Amino acid sequence: MKPAPAFDDVREAARRLDGVAHRTPVLTSRTFDERAGTRAFFKCENLQRAGAFKFRGAYNTVVRLTGAERACGVVSYSSGNHAQGLALAARLLGAPAVIVMPNDAPEVKLAATRGYGAEIVLYERAEGKREEIARRIGAERGMTLVPPFDHPHIIAGQGTAGLELLEEVRDLDVLVVPVGGGGLISGCALAAHALRPSARVVGVEPAQANDSYLSLARGERVATAQAQSIADGLLPTAPGEITFPIMKAHVHSIALVTDEEIADAVRFLHERMKIVVEPSGAATAAALLHGRIEGVRGAKVGVILSGGNVDPNALTAILARA
Repeated sequence: MKPAPAFDDVREAARRLDGVAHRTPVLTSRTFDERAGTRAFFKCENLQRAGAFKFRGAYNTVVRLTGAERACGVVSYSSGNHAQGLALAARLLGAPAVIVMPNDAPEVKLAATRGYGAEIVLYERAEGKREEIARRIGAERGMTLVPPFDHPHIIAGQGTAGLELLEEVRDLDVLVVPVGGGGLISGCALAAHALRPSARVVGVEPAQANDSYLSLARGERVATAQAQSIADGLLPTAPGEITFPIMKAHVHSIALVTDEEIADAVRFLHERMKIVVEPSGAATAAALLHGRIEGVRGAKVGVILSGGNVDPNALTAILARA
């Protein structure tokens, strides 16, 4: 297992990403604050290159490969946002890319990944063999595996989103981050507790995909069955070997939200703040809107909106259910 990253690695990743990744805006909403009882500051990674925070970690990893490794290319597995982020990073750095994606991945994410020049290999999500397929392809073609979350360079790159938010809003009381495999929350937690040691870091995941919630409760990694949720980017079945110890050390708690609550947050962000956020990215807003996080009344809360790559038909259906 590779060594865990530290805050210095997040700082170094920020220097590599300077001028490459967007420094995404931080938005506020008086209506949201009134409804949630907080003072919320939204880090809009839905406006990041490739539509999500995943570009940060992908670029930070690929840029560190040798020339020979880049020439051979990179391979990974992803439900969509890491696929797009890695495909774009590989294109920018002149590396071929192969992405193993579930056959039920949103069409918008499949099309975007192909558009960035990556080759896509589809698999059946229920079979859960995506990493095995990616490793086999890597071995056969001599490609470097770039996992979606459980890698120190990925974690450091993702943490730059939290670093930027804490540099802009220095006195946050709470930082709320969506949780899939834990790469984003791990990196952001390292940044938060270096810059604002008193800040409470809270993760959010779907109630039916609660592997991180169970893992923190038991103090050890817990694997769950493959779940279904409109938050398709938050469905890994266990936190990572590298991410979990960081989460255990730095994450205060995990809040759980339902698909209905996530859909409500997507609608709110679209109708009141005029931004398109995918369900996975809106889970954090859902937790605040529906009172799933304790001790935030009147607090200054940083909220990571992790991505905006939602299928137009899915978005239409969500908005129509208002």
